Amino acid sequence: MKYSAISRIILTCLAGLVIFSACKKKLAEGNGPVITNVRNYAASPNDTILHSIADSGQTSWVVIVGQNLQNAVSITFDGVPASINNALFAPGSAVVQLPSILFSSVTSNQLSTIQYATTAGTTSFSFTLLPPAPTISAISNVFATSGDSVYIYGTNFNFVQSFTYGGANVTSFNTNTSATAVGFVMPSPAVDSGQAVITTKSGTATFTIQATPTITSVSNENPSPGDSVYLYGTYLLHIQSLSFAGTSIPSFASNASGTSVGFVAPTLTQSGPASVTTIFGTASTFYKVNDLTDGIISDFEWSGTMNWQYWGGANLSSGNSSFPGNATQYLTLQTSILGVGEGNNYSSYALRMNANQWVPNSHLGDSTGNWALKFECDVPQAWNGGTFTIQGPNTAYTAYFQPWQVSSTVTAPFTTDGWTTVTIPLSAFSTATAPPPGGSGSPVPTLTDLVVSSLSGDLIIWIENYSSNPTSTGFYGAFDNFRVVQIK
Repeated sequence: MKYSAISRIILTCLAGLVIFSACKKKLAEGNGPVITNVRNYAASPNDTILHSIADSGQTSWVVIVGQNLQNAVSITFDGVPASINNALFAPGSAVVQLPSILFSSVTSNQLSTIQYATTAGTTSFSFTLLPPAPTISAISNVFATSGDSVYIYGTNFNFVQSFTYGGANVTSFNTNTSATAVGFVMPSPAVDSGQAVITTKSGTATFTIQATPTITSVSNENPSPGDSVYLYGTYLLHIQSLSFAGTSIPSFASNASGTSVGFVAPTLTQSGPASVTTIFGTASTFYKVNDLTDGIISDFEWSGTMNWQYWGGANLSSGNSSFPGNATQYLTLQTSILGVGEGNNYSSYALRMNANQWVPNSHLGDSTGNWALKFECDVPQAWNGGTFTIQGPNTAYTAYFQPWQVSSTVTAPFTTDGWTTVTIPLSAFSTATAPPPGGSGSPVPTLTDLVVSSLSGDLIIWIENYSSNPTSTGFYGAFDNFRVVQIK
């Protein structure tokens, strides 16, 4: 009896201990997370408490400090989930990488909030997470008139608190979802000077309202007297003076958007840049126009640089009524509709020129994009299909000319309005054995790779049908003044 009584007492105590232990474990599991602060993820003494942080869009880490933070199942900053790595979590701390936040999509009840959920519960903590300070990079139209739509371009236009344009307070504006543009209506009177200032919760961006002109291309760099010439670029308005090849042009006209200015070419007596001066500054081409000396490969003149190989399909012409405005000699090429795979570099499809030095020795270290192959062409009849393949000294690298290929899926008949300058940067040469959209390859790495040790080589251009169907049209056109020049 004595033994049985003791046994019952021991068993009762053991049962009690088991029940107590189970209750303690259940109680621990039931404790939800608690956040006491957020610290900078850095070694002491830099692990300071944070009350806010600007998300740089790159790798940004914080340490959430509190209790019962293990077993996290969800952590959001401003409603955006962060990745969870429980190996970095402990009961008293959790190391978390901040997520990338599209702040335009954050609702007011999610803003400045950390939501932390574990298997035992959920808690919220107030923490200000803002984008970086705004930046302004461009203005869509400095010359907009009152009532026109204008856009300020930049980054981080979230939570805009104030916006002034040239001193005028702009109270009505719209920001796009990526926070990279702010649109507004030009006030009255219109403003074309001063500062654009945008202030957000993260800071202030200031940008001078100006429209320094640029020239990106010239329609015909070697025009004949009486030809229409256009300079293309930006902010080509309020022009004070214009010169072409060192010759002053007294009469010219800009289009409404300022993306081009046109004039009639006078008789030119020298070479030089094309230059435009507006109230905001001056733009000039890096290269000379009316220049058939620098980098010339062939101008097809008996008294100039002939360099034509006299075979390949092209014909030497001058005075052809189909190609007016060019009193010099040039090559013409005509084909019928091309069958699948038709075209080559040696028979009736090619323009072939003898070797000439492409790039001076002193510039072989330049970027391939700083130099370009240029030529004039005139395509009076609709051309759609058939690609001109271009090879220089190193035939491992090829460039392509197919202006009828509007996009990867769209083509359109192409013609020129008289003689037009074509510019193909040497960076466009690659190992691709077919043109886009089907062909792809590695770009030529250096100028030395393209021009090889001799620095010169034949220039061969031929038309070929790379598509799986016959071309829509044949080709009829003329070419002149092949040259390699520095463009920047």
